Amino acid sequence: MPFKLFEVDREIPDREKHIYVKSSSDPEGDIPLCNTKTIPGCMTERGCAFAGAKGVITGAIKDALHVIHSPVGCTAYGYGTKRYPTSQDMPDGSRFPIENFNLKYITGTDLKESDVVFGGMDKLKRCIIEAVKEFPEANAVYIYATCTTGLIGDDMDAVAREVSNEIGKDVVSINAPGFAGPTQSKGHQVANHTLFETLVGTAEPPETTGYDVNLIGEYNIDGDLWVLKKYFEEMGINVLSTFTGDCCHDEIKWMHRARLSLVRCQRSATYIARLLEEKYNVPYMKVDFFGIRYCRENLMAIGDYFGIPERAEKVINDRLEKIEPELEYLKEKLRGKKVWVFSGGPKNWHLPEPLEEELGMEVVAVSTMFEHEDGYEKIKKRVREETVIVDDPNSLEMEEIIENYKPDIILSGIKEKYLAHKLGVPCILIHSYENGPYIGFEGFLNLARDIHASIYNPVWEMLEFEKVV
Repeated sequence: MPFKLFEVDREIPDREKHIYVKSSSDPEGDIPLCNTKTIPGCMTERGCAFAGAKGVITGAIKDALHVIHSPVGCTAYGYGTKRYPTSQDMPDGSRFPIENFNLKYITGTDLKESDVVFGGMDKLKRCIIEAVKEFPEANAVYIYATCTTGLIGDDMDAVAREVSNEIGKDVVSINAPGFAGPTQSKGHQVANHTLFETLVGTAEPPETTGYDVNLIGEYNIDGDLWVLKKYFEEMGINVLSTFTGDCCHDEIKWMHRARLSLVRCQRSATYIARLLEEKYNVPYMKVDFFGIRYCRENLMAIGDYFGIPERAEKVINDRLEKIEPELEYLKEKLRGKKVWVFSGGPKNWHLPEPLEEELGMEVVAVSTMFEHEDGYEKIKKRVREETVIVDDPNSLEMEEIIENYKPDIILSGIKEKYLAHKLGVPCILIHSYENGPYIGFEGFLNLARDIHASIYNPVWEMLEFEKVV
């Protein structure tokens, strides 16, 4: 049978539909049930729709104030959750006065019980105005609904219109309360559509070239964006707008002037690429820069699109010459090691083939928190026979995967890392990274270094309790 009920799920038999073990003899449509509400009784690792909007899409914008309309807990959750570093450089050549402004500051309305009873719109207005006075350098304000404000029905769009006129700055209302969808993926969708409908096409870039691209779904985790920008600069390609790593508010307004959109995170940001194509005829290309082969193939595809393949080849050859000797050494050290990839979405199909082909590892398990059907179809094609593929795994299932599949290392998020450590298994962060960047040629070398350092860390031989594996 392609689907498997874990031992820990005997009391929750519906979980069998979410756990699939790959077999080439299975019908093509056999994939885990996904993008559904978490089954009651499961201790999910998922984030909410608010997390998908603020924590992923808009949190990387460097010159905006983020106002969370919530009790203080949601505000704290939305603060500094990922490594989205930003430069001070602005498109007009000026410098934004505060480096990493988006990581250092967040504001919230701190709703109380009385606000729930009588409404919190007046408090939201005051909070926005006070925040703008405190940080006059901010070029826009983004306000966010949460479960509390979604339930009491505050009209955030009305507040945004009113306060925007008063302060003379854009106020963007993101209506993605936590319960808006089964996973944080719903927040991605809401934020994409909101930014497109509110901002795109409302301003023009300082200048344009024949090689302008939007880099969409790239959030500059630990400097990923800067690696890719360097490649493009050497190829003569201009990144007109990023969505939204190291991005300023105005960049989103002129995305419609690009010649091509490059979609990096295809789960969180293909929405806006499609909208740009439909309304402004900006074509898009799905790209993948994790691993050597994917990076080479995608840089060549971009070079071919613009008629400059020789420039892409030069970038590729230069990087490969620098990393290949050390990468070969690490491949010998990591050959045969078992790995479990557990990320939010696309890295589950970005990483299995590079880890196996380029590092000699064996991917024994893949799991995601918010992937959709098309993503699972890609995962299924890219993993080997008998790989277990799990949608929305709970904590007890994680323990069973470790016990039965015996990974030497897990690539996951912060919520899973320390459970793995308690069970005696190394784990490195694949969302926010350990010593990134992890993208591109040199980034993949960084990832290999971190995997090697974690597996061979002597601490695992010093544990005072017996390891599960």
